Parts: sequence; structure tokens; C-alpha cells
Amino acid sequence: MKSLLIIAHGSRREASNEEIRALTDKLRQHPANDADHTSCAFLELAAPGIPEGIQQSIDQGATTVVVYPYFLSQGRHVAEDIPHEVKEKQLQHPDINIVIADYFGSSERVVELLAQESGASLTAQLTARE
Repeated sequence: MKSLLIIAHGSRREASNEEIRALTDKLRQHPANDADHTSCAFLELAAPGIPEGIQQSIDQGATTVVVYPYFLSQGRHVAEDIPHEVKEKQLQHPDINIVIADYFGSSERVVELLAQESGASLTAQLTARE
């Protein structure tokens, strides 16, 4: 069974954490999502944390857990903190394939999405001035 675990930073502002949970719910239902189980976890400031999120996936029956960092750039969290958290679970569960996918911002499709969304915002602002 394949599990997708979306990793976000986490926030003291609970509404921000709820945004991630709502995004995960939408992703879970998206026809292009071929994961058997989709959930989210947080690096800090919110629950579940990364180790707990991985464990929940395993407890759901995952034999492969794809950890997907929902970050725009490869700062310390993506380059060091997330791999450190994941390594602990890899050592605890050598029989489970736990992998870290490339972070969200590394996708070439992000540029296209940004161009579309920013273009729509520019158009809306110009239209509002008329």
C-alpha cells in the first residue's frame, strides 16, 4: 500500500494548519492522486509531527511512504530537518520503503502555476481600476 504524507511547516495560527489539512483532504479526493492513503504532518508547531505522521501511515498498512515537503524553497528545513526526522523512522522500520520526494517548489510546473495565478491577479487589478 502506498501512502502520501504531505509535510508542511506548521504554525502557531491554527487556521493556517487547518488550511493544510483542507488541502490534504482535497488532494486525497483528487483523481490524479494514486496513493492509497494521503495525510499530512508538520515539521513543528502543529500535530501530528513527521514521525507520528509516518507511523500513522504505517499503522494504516503502508509498505511505501512518500514524504512530500510542501515547501517553496530548499532551506534548512527541506535540506536538513525533514531528512533527519525521516531517517529516524527509516531506521525503526527498515522493512518499509520511506522516501522523501523533491520539495514542491522544485517542480517546473510551479513556474507555470505562478505565471497563471499572478497573471489572473494582474488582470483583476487592471479590471478593478477601469
